[in-house]
Formats: sequence, C-alpha cells, structure tokens
Amino acid sequence: MTAVQGTAVDIPTEDGTADAYLSHPGDGRPHPAVLLYQDAFGLRPHLRAMADRLAGAGYTVLVPNVFYRHGRAPVVELPEFIDPEARPQMWEQLTPLIRSLTPELAARDAGAYLDWLAASPLAADGPVALTGYCMGARLVLFTAGAHPDRVAAAAGFHGGRLATDGPNSPHLAAARITAEVYFGHADQDSSLPEEQIERFEQALTEAGVRHRCEVYAGAQHGYTQADTTAYDREADERHWAALLDLLDRTF
Repeated sequence: MTAVQGTAVDIPTEDGTADAYLSHPGDGRPHPAVLLYQDAFGLRPHLRAMADRLAGAGYTVLVPNVFYRHGRAPVVELPEFIDPEARPQMWEQLTPLIRSLTPELAARDAGAYLDWLAASPLAADGPVALTGYCMGARLVLFTAGAHPDRVAAAAGFHGGRLATDGPNSPHLAAARITAEVYFGHADQDSSLPEEQIERFEQALTEAGVRHRCEVYAGAQHGYTQADTTAYDREADERHWAALLDLLDRTF
C-alpha cells in the first residue's frame, strides 16, 4: 500500500462552498481521480478511511459533503457507531436533507466537483471514476448521465430506489451513460426490491452500457459501512475487489 496524504478542501459551487476530503498518494504526482459519493450519514471518519484505502491503491480521491447547503460536515451529529434503529430521530433530520438534493442539483454539483478535480495538480488528466454508497449510488448515476464525457467508470453499492416509476428515477440516466458500470446490490434491502433490480439491469442493457450488476447474498443495505450495524465484512471485501478491478481496467 502506498503512503497517503489526506486534507480538508473547499470546493466552490454555484450555490456556495462544498467542504470535502481529498486523499492521494504521498508522492505529490498526479494520479487517476475517483469521486466518492457518501451514504446518507455523510462525510465522517469512516468515509475518510475508505478514501485513504483507495488512495493507497494509487488514486486521488475526492469525497464531497453533498449536504453542504445545510452546513459543513457533520451536518447531523452522529455517534461513533451508528445504529439507525436505536436513533429514529436521526432519520427525521437526514430525510429532508436527502430529499432536498434533487437530480438537477446533484448534476450541477457534480460539475463543480469534476471541475475542481480537473484543475488539481494531484489528479491525472482525462475522465474520472465514480463510486457511491446507499444514496451515493444514485448520485453516481445522475453524475455519469449528466457528464458522460468526463466519467470513464461508475460503481455503486447497496443503492436504494435505483429504478422507480418516478420521472426522476436514477435508472433513466442509463441512456446517456458511456462509462463502464458496476453495481453491487444487497439482497436484504427493502429499498431495492427484485423488480427494481430487474428494471435497472434492463435499462443498462437496452442502453448498450457496458456493465455488470451482482446481488450480494445475505447483505444488508449499508454493508460496506463499518461504523454501522449493517456492516458485512465478507460483502465489503467483495465490494473492494470489484471496485479495484473496475478501476484497474479503466486506468
């Protein structure tokens, strides 16, 4: 593993300043860039550790606080170990934040994040990769669809509501995606029933998107998040293997 350096950075957007975490190999040279999208719990020590692990594999990784319009991270106070069922009031705070980030705002913010990476001497020239978790998996699809020429690879893990009947459903972005796509679904995830898994797969296939979608047996929504009760070590390591394989093929 390469030695890494992590720093807090601020990213100008059309609607203010997004605080973010940047992790990169410590050699100071440009490396392929990865934009990592948070789950609902937001930018916190565990996501920084995930970024550091990716940076150790040779990538420059940016993790924005996508809720920046509501304040700097942590926007909602979080315990060190997150048990959502034990803290229902946490969802009362988080749900309005999640709903306020519309596909239009997400795509606009993505442009700012991509511009910031393009200007960074630590990011290699050319398109970037995306990876996202829970709600971040939806943001991956919105970003890859809105900025197809700037995204070479797109991965999502334990995403929910990926293929709804709504007019803004994330799966509708498939028609505009040119990146290679990998998604790892959790089969114990009530937010992504089997019919949505099938609809999502069909949308990618019909759009001609190079992709692989896999269902992780026994895994819960949130299986990669080691600071939560949903964590599943076996599924998490499978996620790392799939993600790094995608990045290796891309870069």
